[in-house]
Amino acid sequence: MAMILIPSLQGQQISLQALVTPSTMIEKDGHPITFALHGFIEFKSLSELFPYIEAQTRRWKDHGGLDEAARRELASDSLRRGIESRVISMTDERPLETLLTHTSKELRDALAQVQMQTKQPVPLGYAEAFLSVQEKWKHSLNCWSAAPSIPARVLSNWYPIEEGIQLYGATYDSTEHFWQAVKYHPDTTVADLTTLLSVLDQKDWRQWLARLDDDAKVYLPNAYAVEFLRHNLVPERLRWFRDQLAAHGLRPSDHVRLTQQRGDRPFRFTAFEEKVLWGDLADLFHLVYTFSPPDDPLRKTLADHHFDGIYLGYQKMGYQKMGDPKTCDHSMSNQKIGERRIGFISEEFRSLMLEIWKVKFLQMPRFRAVISSIPIEIRLSHFLNDGDSPDIPIPIYVEYLNQIRDLARK
Repeated sequence: MAMILIPSLQGQQISLQALVTPSTMIEKDGHPITFALHGFIEFKSLSELFPYIEAQTRRWKDHGGLDEAARRELASDSLRRGIESRVISMTDERPLETLLTHTSKELRDALAQVQMQTKQPVPLGYAEAFLSVQEKWKHSLNCWSAAPSIPARVLSNWYPIEEGIQLYGATYDSTEHFWQAVKYHPDTTVADLTTLLSVLDQKDWRQWLARLDDDAKVYLPNAYAVEFLRHNLVPERLRWFRDQLAAHGLRPSDHVRLTQQRGDRPFRFTAFEEKVLWGDLADLFHLVYTFSPPDDPLRKTLADHHFDGIYLGYQKMGYQKMGDPKTCDHSMSNQKIGERRIGFISEEFRSLMLEIWKVKFLQMPRFRAVISSIPIEIRLSHFLNDGDSPDIPIPIYVEYLNQIRDLARK
């Protein structure tokens, strides 16, 4: 009897008062549920978040980077994003359940209790931030691969497509497989990636990262990218990437983009592997190129391996032609066409997401039926632990998703 009851006791609901109390640490299976800013700066409680925000607002004060109004805006935005990350957990649905199963009046009352009872004052705008998060998610659907809602899971790029999806002259297991594969030039091999990882491993990145940290005009618009680089440019992560490239039955001569396309056996890589291995590795190389000074020799090395942009066009060795994303022409052809290069952090590359969704949600009836069935009053959203993305920022991603839903309904 005790063994039956223990899991339910561990999964007890979180009270509204506990959720809004800054010192609360939420646990699951005996471990604290963390949340984050910019995907990588993690906290266990909201009270841990407050001093970080305060430090950030003072960070560039003496460098002329932020005036008083900008510092207030940074503090307000960081507070709201932190609270939203606390509520929209990737590993525990209870915080969101608690917030959505109480009225706005009940939330206001709980927040008022915090103001009266806490010994440490909460930041300015704390109550307003909680209320705005509640209002947003009363009318939003979080579309990601582990969502409790079936339509939300289907709308994720990670959703596996049994019959495969035809995109630009090749078949992929999901839209995620295409999105990450296309970040590699058709000529790039596994051996090329191993060589580049060794080059990165030989560099001391502290001064390189400090240059990005010290400039508010660089860091703030690119905070996720900088924190992503800081997380991945350490020996342990570079070693992890090398170990992964040595696994999965890959050979040094294998062409990386081709390995991610559907071949003799579908789902050689899961969508998760596409993101954390192929996607993160490509992003690492593209971002190092993007943020390196023009005279940095490393920049030329990365350009020589085609990480100076995204290359669309003919693939050598008899691979099929890639179609024109403006027309969604996916016809097979052996006619050689010129390579088309677009910037990694560019509006043109981001718009490619909209074009591949036109195939999934407009040309494939079963997916069009799903996205069309969601009431227009519900806003499609995408929020994962306050993680953004340098290739397509989440706000742009969300706007595209709602735009595709409108097109599918028409």
